Amino acid sequence: MNQIGKALLFSAIAGGVTHAALAEDFGAIAQQRAVFVMTNDAEANEVVAYERNQYGTLQSPHRYSTGGRGSGGTVDPLGSQGSLTLSDDGSWLFATNAGSGNLSLFRVFGSRLLLTDRESTGGSEPNAVAQHGRIVYVLNTAGSSSVVGFRMLGDKLVRIPDSLRFLSGNFVNSASLAFTPDGRYLLATERSTNNIDVFRVQPDGRLSDAAINASSGPGAFSVVVAPNGTVVVSETGAGGPASSAMSSYRIAADGQLVSVTASIPTLGAANCWNVITPDGRFVYASNAGTNSIAGFAISGQGALTPVGSTIVGTNPSGSANLDITISSDGRFLYSLNAASGGVGMFAIARDGSLVNLGVRGGLPAGAGLNGIAAN
Repeated sequence: MNQIGKALLFSAIAGGVTHAALAEDFGAIAQQRAVFVMTNDAEANEVVAYERNQYGTLQSPHRYSTGGRGSGGTVDPLGSQGSLTLSDDGSWLFATNAGSGNLSLFRVFGSRLLLTDRESTGGSEPNAVAQHGRIVYVLNTAGSSSVVGFRMLGDKLVRIPDSLRFLSGNFVNSASLAFTPDGRYLLATERSTNNIDVFRVQPDGRLSDAAINASSGPGAFSVVVAPNGTVVVSETGAGGPASSAMSSYRIAADGQLVSVTASIPTLGAANCWNVITPDGRFVYASNAGTNSIAGFAISGQGALTPVGSTIVGTNPSGSANLDITISSDGRFLYSLNAASGGVGMFAIARDGSLVNLGVRGGLPAGAGLNGIAAN
């Protein structure tokens, strides 16, 4: 029995609760849905877990220590997407500790978390993590920028021998990491060089050397991959109030990216984060500089077309909506509003448009928040 189960059993015995009632309570916890936010606190990093009700709004936050330290800072100190990542099946949550150079592993029970492991990432300032099956890779952005692999064995992370791979150079400001749905490739972005690195994943979990690809447009930041294999990369652009864009690609057998849609405008600024719906129909971009969210439909061939007038959601002025996530049922989208200390809540309509559900506040404003995930 896990520690949460033991705690519930102890409480039940002490309070005279029957085993049947205990099972019912534990089942209710396991069925809860949640949104998770990482504080990235430099003294004691934490994950804040909000229960999500059937209408998509958030309540009853619980805080869980990662056992490590974040980087601290103000707004977007990690400069990354995926510092907090749920496993494909929603059973595990991975949290990077940039300040202490390690990765925390939590078992997920609905909206409750149990810390089961914490391992060194073998590099400096881990800021993103990606998982496929039992294989987990972490991106170390500082110093000799690198990726390193782990295998999940039970509730532990075990380093894959000879899995450390370096990116194209030192201090390339690597920002994002993503597996393809079939697990054959791992992609990383380099902000300083404007490159997208594609690694082939070997049968033993190690990586080939990277195929280096130039981004279609300036400011490559985050990378996500749709269920049909379409690679989507956000671009901050060359600067200006509406210079950000999105590009889509397909991966050739040699790891080279073939452009499908090049730099379609998001009609906003500082688009550094994106997320794809579980069914692969839509991708959303977070324009942090203009507090807006852009939406695009993804065709079967990977082409991007705007949803409506492109801007499908707006947060209050001064939000600085960073990382975004979508619930596992595809019904709701959430943005981490780091400057104002809140979570923007939106319902996703059938046509890809968003319905604003308001903002859940209560997080520290301008205090280094990074990372959001939802089940």
